[in-house]
Amino acid sequence: MSDFFISIIDDDPSVREGAMDLLNSAGFAARTFQDADEFLRSGGVDDTSCIVADMRMPGMSGLELHDHLVGSGKHIPTILITAFSKDADRDRALSSGICCYLRKPFSETDLLSCLRLALATRPARGSG
Repeated sequence: MSDFFISIIDDDPSVREGAMDLLNSAGFAARTFQDADEFLRSGGVDDTSCIVADMRMPGMSGLELHDHLVGSGKHIPTILITAFSKDADRDRALSSGICCYLRKPFSETDLLSCLRLALATRPARGSG
């Protein structure tokens, strides 16, 4: 699993660090970002196998980030997490191609299951 690079994007430091610790302990390489702009400026977009992003953050939301990446030809499997779950947001996210939509607090098992699903459905390297 160490071939997979996971980017965790959330404005809450405790969520970022908790998710990173979980993913690292499960054998994934994970890096955190406080917002979508920091992630986009990081130079790590092309190396990212999966994104775990907060639905609502200052600036660009997790869903807006996903849409931005898809619009620029980057199809990175994305898991959205949220403390403010609304059926309309969930439906919109899933219809936009989001792999999973998890309500905070979510279980470690749920996040790891979503991550495995996302990685299994990701495009092959070089296909966009």
